[in-house]
Amino acid sequence: MSQKPSIVIAGAGPAGLVAANILRREGFGVTVFEADTSVSSRDQGGMLDLHVDGQLAMQKAGLLDDFMAIARHEDQEQRLMDGATGEVLEEEIPEPGTGDRPEIDRLVLRELLLKPLPANTVVWGARIADVSRTSTGRWAVRLHDGQIHEADLVIGADGAGSVVRAALTAARPVYTGVTFVELWIADVDRRHPAIAKRVGRGTLFSLHEGKGIFAQRNGNALVRVYAAFKTDPDDTDRPEKALADISKADLLSRYAGWSTSLLSLIEDADCISAVRPIVSLPAGTRWPSTAGLTLIGDAAHVMPPMGVGVNLAMLDAAELAEAIASQSDWQAAVSAQEQVMLERAAVTAERCVRGFKAWFNA
Repeated sequence: MSQKPSIVIAGAGPAGLVAANILRREGFGVTVFEADTSVSSRDQGGMLDLHVDGQLAMQKAGLLDDFMAIARHEDQEQRLMDGATGEVLEEEIPEPGTGDRPEIDRLVLRELLLKPLPANTVVWGARIADVSRTSTGRWAVRLHDGQIHEADLVIGADGAGSVVRAALTAARPVYTGVTFVELWIADVDRRHPAIAKRVGRGTLFSLHEGKGIFAQRNGNALVRVYAAFKTDPDDTDRPEKALADISKADLLSRYAGWSTSLLSLIEDADCISAVRPIVSLPAGTRWPSTAGLTLIGDAAHVMPPMGVGVNLAMLDAAELAEAIASQSDWQAAVSAQEQVMLERAAVTAERCVRGFKAWFNA
């Protein structure tokens, strides 16, 4: 089974693009289908810190030096504040040049991962409707516009709402009961120097009475704020719809008794940019090994946001791509690497679920 398979990757996020870079470099025919209409058509979300796993994935993709050259090494501070008093309880401020988790904005990382790929590798605006097996044993990827593309191997890197997952298992992510409302504060250094100082060069955390306020310094002097709370019974089923019209005043009413220094992160925000219900697959989710079809990243093991998801996803992608490229029996390589990924993810997911519940008394 030495013939190289034709490969479709669903999703041009960090995991899908890491896999595409390694497989393309090794001479595989790879097409990436991405629902976004362009690289920057949709806000990609908050900053990412790449630690050991993520940096290893970038090294395997041949892009670690490029990442290190543009990453924000200076934005690795972390600060924990008391929700009621605003007092700093703990802070980590690495000496210049000593932090091991440099930050990068998601869009910047996406652009970096796209740079080595031929322009036709990613098909933008290609939303996958379903994936099914053909009569010849290959896989048919049907797009919403009706086009059908066949491949020997389909890698689902299409996130928490993965369409590819449906061809492997009935498992679906479950709402955790916690929603993050995201707000933006632009040009923070000039317009809100007190907030800039409070957030510092990195991330601020505060947890109090089952709620949280988090703030991240992103590139271009943008601070993203996340007001995190358990939803009421009447907006539990579809919080993104029930809370679609939430205002800053509505948010502030949920944080009565919090420190004014933390509430200013909501009061002084320019806008509410998104409502993000937090979902998770049950820790240890598995599926029968299926020739020619696999999942990586959030498609395989989405878990609460505890700072490890993207690093795990990128490592999944790099190891899978290397396994395919280095073994003559690519189907056996996919199956074996899938088990390694699932074992590792089960341990991490259990820890993340437990920690997230502790944060929000869930």
